[in-house]
Amino acid sequence: MQTPELYRLFEIVLASIHPGELSDEAIEQLSHFFPDTLLLSALDLIDRECVIKYLPPWGRPHFHVLGSTGTYTVYPSLPLAPHAPAFCSCPAFSYAVLISGSQLMCKHVLAARLAERLARCVERQITSNDFASLLARQQASM
Repeated sequence: MQTPELYRLFEIVLASIHPGELSDEAIEQLSHFFPDTLLLSALDLIDRECVIKYLPPWGRPHFHVLGSTGTYTVYPSLPLAPHAPAFCSCPAFSYAVLISGSQLMCKHVLAARLAERLARCVERQITSNDFASLLARQQASM
């Protein structure tokens, strides 16, 4: 099955999850898309409150996920990019999603998508100046 079709099916499963509640049935459905290790890692990131959702004044949220080796920038929804409708700055996303195509998304993107649906993101208001500083720090660390 092609990646855009898998994303559409994933979106249907994600939409079926009741906000704030992750049922056993939803976990079982998600396990059809992701290996157990990836799914459990994403859920662990949510449980440890590692998903930060920055809320800028212009309305489009910006996510950071605190991983084991760094903080990764996540864009969980890029509607104009059908073959990779999400992005993460982690090496696993580059290799497993973009290069080899062996995964639909990395654990950071999955954690951001699930945390947002479950209302489990750490939310922070951010000004335009704060956002510019955040981007500058990211560029400096690369």
